[in-house]
Amino acid sequence: MADHMNFNRSPEPTLGVEWEIGLIDPETRDLTPRAADMIKLMSSRRPDLQLEPEFLKNTVEMVTGVCHTVPEAVAELSSGLDSLRECADEMGVRLWSAGSHPFSDWREQEVSDKSPYTEIIRRTRFWGRQMLIWGLHVHVGISNEAKVWPIINALMTNYPHLLALSAGSPGWNGLDTGYASNRTMLYQQLPTAGAPYGFNTWSQWTEYLRQQDKSGVIDHTGSMHFDIRPSAKWGTIEVRVSDAPSNLRELAALTALTHCLVVYYDRAFEAGETLPSLQPWHVRENKWRAARYGMEADIICSRNTDTVSVVDDIRRIVGVLEPLAGELGCAAELDVVHEIIDKGAAYRRQRELMEKTGDWRDVVDLTCTELINGRP
Repeated sequence: MADHMNFNRSPEPTLGVEWEIGLIDPETRDLTPRAADMIKLMSSRRPDLQLEPEFLKNTVEMVTGVCHTVPEAVAELSSGLDSLRECADEMGVRLWSAGSHPFSDWREQEVSDKSPYTEIIRRTRFWGRQMLIWGLHVHVGISNEAKVWPIINALMTNYPHLLALSAGSPGWNGLDTGYASNRTMLYQQLPTAGAPYGFNTWSQWTEYLRQQDKSGVIDHTGSMHFDIRPSAKWGTIEVRVSDAPSNLRELAALTALTHCLVVYYDRAFEAGETLPSLQPWHVRENKWRAARYGMEADIICSRNTDTVSVVDDIRRIVGVLEPLAGELGCAAELDVVHEIIDKGAAYRRQRELMEKTGDWRDVVDLTCTELINGRP
């Protein structure tokens, strides 16, 4: 429990990124359980690259080191992606990234041998087995645990913005679900996942963890899987809202937006300002609206229940953050947010192609191509 309780303070707002990538059979366009082979081959080629097994044997996770800027993190991921592609070509598989696979049968997917994952399946059964989903996790360093929950609560007001921009999982089990991010709806079915419970202080959080430990929950699951959570071991706030982006260009934009938001709220807290927050029921409604409608969502933007187009609010927020992005060295990456708005998020591209061709395999091909070509 000490790793969860003791916050390892970060003197600077450093950055770390975790990107989940699936492996695809080029003939069937279905997922293939070759992650262990990929990790073994990569470890012999690039021992400097941190590549981790994930929940399913069809997935690898690229993890950056501790970075100081978004371009530094993106450069590390770009180098890793080049090496991954070389290994994938040798293995006869394709690389792919999205919130969920549009037609793969979850019942046929093999779970990794990692003990926390098998324990989650044993505990959650039907719902745990359905976690055929992929995400992007962004860590930002925080200098003191007293800031953590005020900043997380402020970030929860930006949940729909991050989700709408990243949403890329309209297809599930061969069907168009009608959602921009079906991944979001699936993941919250796990008992330790979803929106956090509105903690206000670090002591409230540690008392919660103590109770979860005493009740046996943490023994079963290893940790709590909230959409945004503290990572005490690394001294960070970990933002886990986004669907896995199909390309590095959009990943860079999402990472820049996340980094800027955390630093913006951190500085506001330091200046004695009251950070924004919404009632828990508004947070949950905004989450659902973004998952359902993506960029077409109208969201609740105040405690007085005022609403605004999520696209208009994203543009407003980017305008506020632009000077800070220049200071943090990620102005060019943040500007790509406008490009996502103008060209359409991943769910829209997937849905439009499916409506045109009627074949989800074409959507998988599109996503594989975006992964290789969509560079900063």
